[in-house]
Order: sequence, then structure tokens, then C-alpha cells
Amino acid sequence: MSNITSLNSVFDRVHQMSKNHHDEFIKVKEISFESLEMISVSNEPHRLKTIAQQSISTRLGIPFHYLKKCPADIQRLNLNYWLAHERNDELFFRFNGDDVRAIFTPRYIPTDNVEVLDKLKSMYYPLDTKVQSSVDDEFMMVNIPDGRQSFMVNGDKMTPGISISNSEVGLASLSIAAFVLRLICTNGMISKTQVSASYRHISGKILNELPGVLNNISDELGRKKDQFRLSMESKVEHPDMTVSSFNSQFQLNKEEREAVEWALPLEYGNTMFHIVNVYTKAAQYKELSAESGYKLQKVGGTILGMVK
Repeated sequence: MSNITSLNSVFDRVHQMSKNHHDEFIKVKEISFESLEMISVSNEPHRLKTIAQQSISTRLGIPFHYLKKCPADIQRLNLNYWLAHERNDELFFRFNGDDVRAIFTPRYIPTDNVEVLDKLKSMYYPLDTKVQSSVDDEFMMVNIPDGRQSFMVNGDKMTPGISISNSEVGLASLSIAAFVLRLICTNGMISKTQVSASYRHISGKILNELPGVLNNISDELGRKKDQFRLSMESKVEHPDMTVSSFNSQFQLNKEEREAVEWALPLEYGNTMFHIVNVYTKAAQYKELSAESGYKLQKVGGTILGMVK
């Protein structure tokens, strides 16, 4: 998880990462597998990235973890056999250079990170706007605080704003939600509101709706103030056990649990406010993917929403 940077820096990073990206519709009859990691398209070999391996395994109805354990010749046999039963005449491939980064059906309409950032730019967000962002090959998150709506909770300055996330390889839909930044430690929390939005990548109208959704979310941000204050009043007798229970409830993976374990002593306390901040702090763990950082910020927001 990155700390505060500028929108311009995010633009530069995303443009640099996407310079070798291209898409193609590939005829199924032109595809054959050498293994789970290598595919041949019109007799040209291409390496399959992990997400592409997972997406084609799911598409063909073969358990990915089973394939991963098989030797290459068994992988090849399974993949080519079930590919022959594919209902579509062609599939939609997303490339990074010669590597295949994802495989979809022809119905999939991508929303690229560059498109999302260009839309933000067209909405008059200056390039020097301060944001919290995390971007990798699989996931992008951009949180934009709005200093005009800051408020105080227990001496901490909280700055609400909006969070935009997107995955070009199918890990998640384009999503827009409320965001709150705790300035003292740049912990970020993504909180679902009544007007939070998530769009599957099957419609070209997504980006056209973005300005209206952003405005609606901004109107609801003030409602989070009372929830923060309630969280300060909600006592937790056994913080360690509470965190362990939430880890299981939200199905955190090994790396995400390690991040929470790292964050717990840094945000330790006996209120729900402290528990929320354990998860938002955990999102800053350096070993996490962008997607996992986003997930932990959402966990923090969901826990806050449970406070009554």
C-alpha cells in the first residue's frame, strides 16, 4: 500500500505499465496449450501469467489447484481436451507484450485504468491532487481525500473522500465507494454507502456514469462522523480474539493475516475504533498486493458499519 502521492504520479505509473498492453480476439481453433504456463496462438508461443492461468481454468471448468499440481503433459491433455468443448468460436485475450495477462469471453468489455484516470482528469481533478494509491499489474486503487470535509474524532483528523478501484484482468469490477483517511498515520478506510457503485465490465456506459456517482457519494460522506464516534464508545474486552474472529469472518488469506498481525500492536486498544484501525493500518503492509490492500481497507469500513 502506498502512502500519499499525487494524481500525476499515478498517471505516470499507469501509463508506463500499460505501454505494452494490447488486446486481440483469438479464434479457438488457433489455440493450443503446451502446459498451464504456455499457450500457442497460431503456432506462436506465449507465456500465461497467473491470472490468465486461473481465468482459462475457470472458463474450461478445470480446478486450478488440481491443474497446478499436475505435470505439464497432464496439464496439456486436460486443457486441450476441454478447449475443444468451448462454446465460443473466439476468446478475448489481453496481452502485456508477448505474455497473456487475462482471457475472457468475447462479451467482456474492458475498462482500462488509463480510461478511468482520463475520466478523472476530465472532471477537473488537478494533476497535483494528493491521493492515496496502490497499483500493480492486476489491480488499481485510487483514494481521493477531500480536505474541505475533514472532521475530528478523539483528536484525530479524518478526511473523507472517494475511492475508485479497478482490475483490468478480472479480479474485480470497477468500483466507487466512500473513503476516509486518518491523517495521523495515513490509514485509509473504504466504506460502503447507500450510493456505492460497482460495475461489471460488460457495458460501455460505465465511465459516462462516473461523475454522477462520485457526486452522490460525496453527499453521503458526512454520515460517517457518527459511526466513528460510536466506535470510540464501543468497548472490546479481548482485542486479540476479536481480530482473530474478524480474520476468519472475512476469509483473509495468509498474507493478509500477516499484515493484520503486524498492525495489531501498532493500533492496539480496547474499542471498536482501534479494531477498525488495525485493518486500515494492515493495508499498508509492504508485502501486500494492491488488491489485498484494498480488501483490508474495505474490511475496516465494513467493521465500522457494524457499530450500532
